[in-house]
Amino acid sequence: MIEKILPDGVASAEAFCDPPDAVLYPGEAELITRAVDKRRREFRTARHCARQALRQLGLPPAPVLRGERGEPRWPAGVVGSLTHCAGYRAAAVAHSCDFRALGIDAEPHQPLPAGVLQIIALEREQAGLSELATADDATCWDRILFCAKETLYKAWFPLTRCWLGFEDAAVTINPGTTDPAHGSFSAHLLVGTPTITGEALTHFEGRWLRSDELVITTIALSTGNRRRT
Repeated sequence: MIEKILPDGVASAEAFCDPPDAVLYPGEAELITRAVDKRRREFRTARHCARQALRQLGLPPAPVLRGERGEPRWPAGVVGSLTHCAGYRAAAVAHSCDFRALGIDAEPHQPLPAGVLQIIALEREQAGLSELATADDATCWDRILFCAKETLYKAWFPLTRCWLGFEDAAVTINPGTTDPAHGSFSAHLLVGTPTITGEALTHFEGRWLRSDELVITTIALSTGNRRRT
């Protein structure tokens, strides 16, 4: 599924269950020694997906450890992102010469629990969701917004090493033009913007996909160096 909303040059792998051949590499098991079984299985399968995606890039499988805020630490020359939720795990990776940052997230395609939207959404975002729901009430737009903001943080933090709160970016969700199950979103930063290779990073563009069971969002920030094939 996720490959439908990732650009060329990004390798991905996903799983809808926990395969018996998924194993932990050196250093990974120590990260989850106190985790419950459910969390261990999610962790192990997400990294199994990561190694499958690395192979697609022509790279050897490697441990995927954690950084200071729990972000995955990728091999040199690689950017990537992991996600997992009930019934789904995925990884996306790319060469850092082609992409500056990747973010992916998956959530169940269900309305957010009561009270959560008011915590994660700006007033303008809530107004936008109401307009979207008027045109399409079969899509859980609030969940797409949450998923998009999680994806934004996953792309943002490895670039800046700075925290980004839900209130620090305004996300606009765009419905699909030809397929109601696919669309895009834009995230405009409301905090001091970093400069990446001489350019101010003021916004991100992403894509979303939904099925009956899942919502998936992605951001892939290109370096502009990738040659078209």
